[in-house]
Amino acid sequence: MDDTPRRLPAALTALRARARDAGFTMSCEERTGSLLAVLAASRPGGRILELGTGVGEGTAWLLSGMGPAARLVSVELDAGYQAVAQAELGADPRVTFVVGDGGTWLEDYDGEPFDLVFADTWPGKFTHLDRALELVAPGGTYLVDDLTPQPGWPEDHEASVVRLLADLEAREDVRTVRLDWASGLLMAVRAGG
Repeated sequence: MDDTPRRLPAALTALRARARDAGFTMSCEERTGSLLAVLAASRPGGRILELGTGVGEGTAWLLSGMGPAARLVSVELDAGYQAVAQAELGADPRVTFVVGDGGTWLEDYDGEPFDLVFADTWPGKFTHLDRALELVAPGGTYLVDDLTPQPGWPEDHEASVVRLLADLEAREDVRTVRLDWASGLLMAVRAGG
């Protein structure tokens, strides 16, 4: 079976070109993006959190699946990269872009929990994991990617992945599944209340 996504977000071509121009190479993998769109579609009025906007390819996938009443908060440390996402996607009233450290944002956030949390950066995945999981609503989904070894990984990335997988799979408050697919994913669903 060919698992190449057939429906691509309209903004993807422009975002990819701008990512190349900016030298950004960590964009959301297409199959991961298609899963994000499906997960977003499963929560028509959902609240979604993306940790690590990058240039916005994952954001575009999330928006492509979201219903009109859904809302997305996307947090990115690098203002220059997020400016690309804002230029291409910022007119969509369903998304709020936040420039800042994801760990600090997680520590300071005091609003409602989220139906979907996509942790695509270190905070919320390799740091601040407990806090990120606290922000997943009962029955909500937590997704992380980039778990399969890649050339150019930082030296401590693999050890961080091993710790993350062990931590998540030992928890009683989430049910997890590993997906040896795309860039290597783990999806967790928070136990109902």
